[in-house]
Amino acid sequence: MEVSPALDKPAYRSGARRLFNRGFISLSITQFFGAANDNILKQVLTLSVAAGGVWDGKLGNGGQAYAVYFMALPFILFSGFSGQLADRYSKERLAFWVKVFEIFIAVVAFAGFWFQSVWFCLMAMFLLGTHSAFYGPAKYGMIPELVDRGELSRANGIINMMTNLAVIAGTVVAGPVYAQFAGEGGGPQQLWIPGAAMMAVAVAGLCAVLFLSKLPAQNPALQLRWHVVSPYVVTLREMARTPVLRVMYGWALFYLIAAIVLLIISDYRDVLQVSSTRAVALMGVLGVSIGIGSGVAGWISGHQIKPRLIPVGTIPLTVMFLLLATAPKRYDLVAFYIGVMGLFAGCYVIPLQSLLQKLSPDDSRGRFMGVANAFSFVTIIVGAAIFQGAKVLEIESQHVFYIAAALAAVGTAYYFFLLPPAVREDQ
Repeated sequence: MEVSPALDKPAYRSGARRLFNRGFISLSITQFFGAANDNILKQVLTLSVAAGGVWDGKLGNGGQAYAVYFMALPFILFSGFSGQLADRYSKERLAFWVKVFEIFIAVVAFAGFWFQSVWFCLMAMFLLGTHSAFYGPAKYGMIPELVDRGELSRANGIINMMTNLAVIAGTVVAGPVYAQFAGEGGGPQQLWIPGAAMMAVAVAGLCAVLFLSKLPAQNPALQLRWHVVSPYVVTLREMARTPVLRVMYGWALFYLIAAIVLLIISDYRDVLQVSSTRAVALMGVLGVSIGIGSGVAGWISGHQIKPRLIPVGTIPLTVMFLLLATAPKRYDLVAFYIGVMGLFAGCYVIPLQSLLQKLSPDDSRGRFMGVANAFSFVTIIVGAAIFQGAKVLEIESQHVFYIAAALAAVGTAYYFFLLPPAVREDQ
């Protein structure tokens, strides 16, 4: 096994780029608003097409999986190219133009909800996925450019915490936004509400990105490849010569599990026979707990990356999924299990995310993160297909947690048998 040159690089001088600098704070706030917008559109659309929703039946049984497909497909199509852009050009400028594009997406979503067109809303979902596909390599790739290498675990913990706080905010907003859009409680439908909420969040994100630090291009001589497939092939060959490829497998497995879990929880309005507001509050519980778990994982890691946290996450996840699959249909008990599950999910993902960034060469980090993003969204699509297949087979949503438990057990085996021994050590 060849070891990435990044393993041999000395850590940057402590304090050279402290954690809470202007650029990193700007990135964290920008990430918050971007993730909030993703969640507002996805949650309102999911509630609309799920069982009992205002568009119930328009996309068939388990139709909420289509929102995942339309969100994930752009990552597969464009991440190879967007990773190249993140290396060729300044990641800060790329982030700015992506946020400008988000305002246009909000306009498309506004039109979809106003004209009550589920397909127009799915188009907005595709555009939002495109936005995120171009933002992802820049976002993850610029973190090592904004903070010391010794701060990577803490930085990723904060970014993930902000992301999950955004999930909470989006969830809190999406519940009443959907209720007003659907006219729940006997009131008139407020068709303008979802689009207006997205527009406000998009403008806030654009304002936040203006405070990013100026960053130079890492590889301005890179020759861009415009094909869909060839950039992946070239980059995967480079990744295969480093431990990054195996790290990517574990990162993608996390998103496979997450896709299944999120779709299961979106069906809990019907499973628990509760209102849409109480159902999406379970997403809030998950967001809070993952955010706390990510922050704690970053704090525990200190100035290192601690891969040993991975099984600390996957083993309890397996237990929680089994408990959720067999739990009585009590709202408080389900919320408790979801909360515990989220805490340990943070322990799983933070070391892997930090390893991806540290082990990737500086001049190829954008491309490596682009491929990792694409691969994770392939697994997200697989997760959505698993959930939809279970629904077609009339498996109760709650029992799909058995599949999630099996996959979490695979995550534990991955750490002990697939992750290289040198990478399992503290970095």
